[in-house]
Amino acid sequence: MLPTAFDLTRELLRLDTVNPPGDELECALRLAALLEGAGFTVRRHDLDARRASIVATLPGRDGTRPLGLTGHLDVVPLGAVPWLHDAFAGDTDGPRLYGRGSSDMKSGVAAMVLAACTLAPKVAKAGGAGLELVLTASEEDGCVGSARLLESGLLGHAGALLVGEPTANAACVGHKGTLKFRAHFRGVTAHGSMPQLGDNAVHKAARAVLDLAAFDFGAPPHPVMGRPTLNVGTIEGGLNVNSVPDRAAVGVDVRTVPGIDHCALCGRLRSLFPADTELEILQDAEPVYTEPDDPWVAQVLETTARVTGEPSPDAPDTLAFYTDAGNLRRAYGAVPTVILGPGEPSQAHQTDEWCGIERIAQSQAIYEALIARWCRA
Repeated sequence: MLPTAFDLTRELLRLDTVNPPGDELECALRLAALLEGAGFTVRRHDLDARRASIVATLPGRDGTRPLGLTGHLDVVPLGAVPWLHDAFAGDTDGPRLYGRGSSDMKSGVAAMVLAACTLAPKVAKAGGAGLELVLTASEEDGCVGSARLLESGLLGHAGALLVGEPTANAACVGHKGTLKFRAHFRGVTAHGSMPQLGDNAVHKAARAVLDLAAFDFGAPPHPVMGRPTLNVGTIEGGLNVNSVPDRAAVGVDVRTVPGIDHCALCGRLRSLFPADTELEILQDAEPVYTEPDDPWVAQVLETTARVTGEPSPDAPDTLAFYTDAGNLRRAYGAVPTVILGPGEPSQAHQTDEWCGIERIAQSQAIYEALIARWCRA
């Protein structure tokens, strides 16, 4: 007997998968057991002894590409502010379920897995497409788990992709891309009383920060995502206060919109720095976007409105944060992609994170309807 999505969410919340260190293995094994029991073939990819992602497949019969579903198993640290609710107990208070990962995104993972397991017998007997579930480790530190899966060759195919990140069950059609890098500036050290004998790396970094703050992307705003953004998140350097610093580093987070070429953008940014500056690329992933008039998106919007009783928006929204979809679409191609999950977007990474209990059951119903339609089950 399968658990309810609510019960499985509580079970997953009680498994501490805070990243770092992650420790997603037990969570992955529990979900793998459910999927294998429903007839899926499950392959595991280990990042290390206690960290694992899984790829679960249920083949179709007509050659149509399967429906892909994805979510991540790790959660962010609790933060410095004390919690009123136990972060790993799955406490409830009225209509809310509390815990780290309740919104981001163990509720979405639970609903997704149970929808797939519930529909698996019908999918196996039907003549339509199959399913591929990708449940990743190490998403919260730059989508490392999905990037490693991409390198592993374990990913199959998909004709469309459903991402269970927190959207309060509102269908979103994409998110910005990301280019994160660290610029390392070099100098020559000298005594602080004789700075003319040195070459101050911190001064170089400071000039670069001012240039970055004034950077013009030269691109029009996207009609849904708006403008690209650039944030200088870190600056560090120096040996001590009475020495000329011979090193400095600046950490930069760029979020891009469709139409911006990352290679060309990286070249423009590099031109702001001295020639001997080293650019360390931390993450480079293109934006994800599906036109709202895509037929499958229309199906998702219709299904979501029917299940939730909330009218479809005139124009589906996009998200500012990044997801594993960017990496997975490198394997699947530019397939139609929708981000839709029960979690509250405003609760992601928050103290006393919670998810609406009703949303969890709704999302399972939405996923089941979408699976049934795609797989003709």
